[in-house]
Amino acid sequence: MPNPSFSRRHLLQAATAFGALSSVPWVAEAAAPVKATPVSSTDLTWLDGKPNAFEGGTLGVPWPRGTVKLAKGKTPEFRLGDVPVQSWPIAYWPDGSLKWTAHAVAGGAPSEGLSLTAGKPSAPAKAVSVKQAADAVTITSSDLVWVVPTSGEYLIASATRAGRLTLKEMKLVALWQDQPDLDATGSVNQQKFASKVTKVTVEQTGPVRALLKVEGTHSGNGRDWLPFSVRLYFYAGSESVRIVHSFIYDGDPAKDFIRGLGVTAKTPLTDETHNRHIRLSGDGVGVWGEAVRPLTGLRRPVGKGLGAAQVDGKAVAVADMAKPVQDGLKWIPEWGDFSLSQLTPDGYTLKKRTRAGHAWIDSNAGTRTKGLAYVGGVSGGVALGLKDFWQRAPTSLDVRNAHTDTAEITAWLYSPDAPAMDVRPYRGQDGMDTHPKEIEGLNITYEDYETGWDTANGVARTSELTLWALGATPSHQAFSDMAEQIANPARLTVSPARIKEAGVFGDWGLPDSSTPARKILEDRLTYQIDYYMKEVEQRRWYGFWTYGDVMHTYDADRHMWRYDIGGYAWDNSELSTDLWIWYTYLRTGRADVFKFAEAMTRQTGEVDVYHLGRFKGFGTRHGVQPWSDSSKQPRVSNVAYRRIFYYLTADERVGDLMRDLIDSDMALENVDISRKLPPAPGRERPKGVVASGFGTSWGAFLGAWLTEWERTQDTKWRDRIVNGMVTIAAMKRRWFAGEAPYDLKTGKFLGDGDYISVSHLNAVFGVVEMTSELWDLVDIPAYKKAWLEYCRFYNAPKAEIVALLGKDPGGRALTDSHSRLTAFAAFHEKDKALALRAWGEFFGKEGRESDGGLNRKTKRIDGAAVLRPLDEDPTLSTNGTAQWGLSAIQNLALIGDSLEEAAAKAGVVK
Repeated sequence: MPNPSFSRRHLLQAATAFGALSSVPWVAEAAAPVKATPVSSTDLTWLDGKPNAFEGGTLGVPWPRGTVKLAKGKTPEFRLGDVPVQSWPIAYWPDGSLKWTAHAVAGGAPSEGLSLTAGKPSAPAKAVSVKQAADAVTITSSDLVWVVPTSGEYLIASATRAGRLTLKEMKLVALWQDQPDLDATGSVNQQKFASKVTKVTVEQTGPVRALLKVEGTHSGNGRDWLPFSVRLYFYAGSESVRIVHSFIYDGDPAKDFIRGLGVTAKTPLTDETHNRHIRLSGDGVGVWGEAVRPLTGLRRPVGKGLGAAQVDGKAVAVADMAKPVQDGLKWIPEWGDFSLSQLTPDGYTLKKRTRAGHAWIDSNAGTRTKGLAYVGGVSGGVALGLKDFWQRAPTSLDVRNAHTDTAEITAWLYSPDAPAMDVRPYRGQDGMDTHPKEIEGLNITYEDYETGWDTANGVARTSELTLWALGATPSHQAFSDMAEQIANPARLTVSPARIKEAGVFGDWGLPDSSTPARKILEDRLTYQIDYYMKEVEQRRWYGFWTYGDVMHTYDADRHMWRYDIGGYAWDNSELSTDLWIWYTYLRTGRADVFKFAEAMTRQTGEVDVYHLGRFKGFGTRHGVQPWSDSSKQPRVSNVAYRRIFYYLTADERVGDLMRDLIDSDMALENVDISRKLPPAPGRERPKGVVASGFGTSWGAFLGAWLTEWERTQDTKWRDRIVNGMVTIAAMKRRWFAGEAPYDLKTGKFLGDGDYISVSHLNAVFGVVEMTSELWDLVDIPAYKKAWLEYCRFYNAPKAEIVALLGKDPGGRALTDSHSRLTAFAAFHEKDKALALRAWGEFFGKEGRESDGGLNRKTKRIDGAAVLRPLDEDPTLSTNGTAQWGLSAIQNLALIGDSLEEAAAKAGVVK
């Protein structure tokens, strides 16, 4: 895109302009709120239906502006009937009233008909408490006592239950090797690393939830690498600890290969080996359960009912066994080691051996397991599970030394049974790759390539685990219920209608198929979200680094998404895919859509973004690998794509990621986004001044600043937003200038803006949604006028935009996507003719014909043409789908009352 000049003339004009602006008595106060109706109670529902078990959980609840006041420094009090709940604020309206509150709900028997009201909460029968000392933090929950050291190797030193040591020495492990298996020549060097804790922060102390954040690195052989942060969640009424494990890859991709990455713990065993048990989750609700020394299937019967008792995990006394079995007990092998390996999303294997140094014996195999293992005895033991187990393959679960007095259990986030993780660039540095400043690749593979800019150094991944310290071996049914909690954690939430009532997240509405045209749009919206969720399974969009993302563009000739073609492969949030899915959830409340969006948030916010190094704060444009494209931009790291998940769940990890981005505009000085474009004449860049687009850069920063202002009430973030708004509005061409020199210190744009730069990308990376939210939060009349002008004229007939700008600016693509801008202007200016124009743009050639029409169908492809039978719709692309979906949702909310007239005029309905 063209770059405005940084000439001395522009900078002098900027200084003069800001001098004038400073004398104008504008006030960045919140617009007067509409009269809000108090919410007396809020019904909570289970996202995926009432579960069989509940280990405790946290949700966010929104409140209409001005309805819930809270004195400064006070903690809000809410009651959830007889269920203990702990509440705290997570966002505020500009008037200081609560916008979002978080609520931790105690574990226990799941209830229905829960309603959140103001009032003193019920106290847990046994509250969670925290005791801090210099060397450790002790958490007590009922008869469980957990000890978390403040330094050293272990994240949890011990867990006792009713005074019995049940768990000890929980730590993180990483296996390193110096070359990939498939390319290995000669010997392969391997090393082991373990966690080294450098900081422990107590973030909450109960009574319903205690929360610790443990930070450190993986350490070994004189090296510290793979920095981590792990949060430990303790809920009243729960026997488990929720673990949120995050790490950053900070190695050299050419020589630092992760062979394994896991969480491991030990459990002391005192029961006889025939009273020790292993449990592993199987397919569906299935459970694989065996004893260390099995008593079933012997040549001599063990005794009436004893075999069944052992299978159930109940104690079997030697004295009750048949005499031949008592005498021959020592000859029954003790099986000490067990392994479940899920190396692909479609298959896992089970094997066991008696001990190290002896052969493995294949036990069983299956397709997909929920990822939970248990080792222990009738006196108790440990269960450890990993969420998204088969989706993140290769993964595995290991039990070792169950025949000794101390067993070890490990959940491998990346399995050492698989080839070493290879994050090297997929491209080589030969011939065509030696011209880093060229952009010819964009014209053939749509890839922006530059040597050294395709690195995985600095990307991150977050995994969720659950750890139980149990007082007995769980029954098969109880273990199956636990496994379900791993794979599909029970989640309380509020209805779409209740969220909408609070007036959050801008312009959207509830589904409504009450008229023919509305039904057509609602059906298309449903078709698109269902199609993409099915594609995840149909195309096997799984894997450690990539689960959660979708592909960008389809190759109809190969009946494949373009997984190997440059910028057409992984989507990396291009054109706001995340927002389309989240707004779909907000409208529908569908559990499957929530999980789809959640997985994407975990992937795009971690893997597609740099968390350290020279690209920190920016994300990577769509490509063959999540990090392979050399275009590093803030439009990918965009907080707008994460904040909905954060507010719905109060997820602390996502909260950290958003906060890390509040100063990401500073990265513009380190990463020149426009470095491959011809320099503008007379371009000069004083220190601290960078080029910034209004939409793709500044518009992406808005989400971080708005969210930080909401979370902290610190008005410096509001003021940074306002500085940008005021200076854009003061430019001669306002939003049609498109970009300008940007002062990193103040957040102000510089120059007179007497140029025209229009890009179809400026309004498709969250700036529309953020502007909709900010509209009633800050009142800058000049900026509102400038934005409404852009909304009205971007899609305007040629004669109208020429009359405004003096020429046709070009660059006005994505007409149907920008119909929502026209709709925004129509709504706020109460212009029905403009509303009809907006629908005409939406139903026009791009909105209807290029995507194959409003009534979509898939086609079955099978036989020798494809690897396996599939249903395809080759007319859909992710860019078009996401933007069409957002436009449909926002147009329905803003100008839905003119839809039927416009649809009839467009021939959509008769």
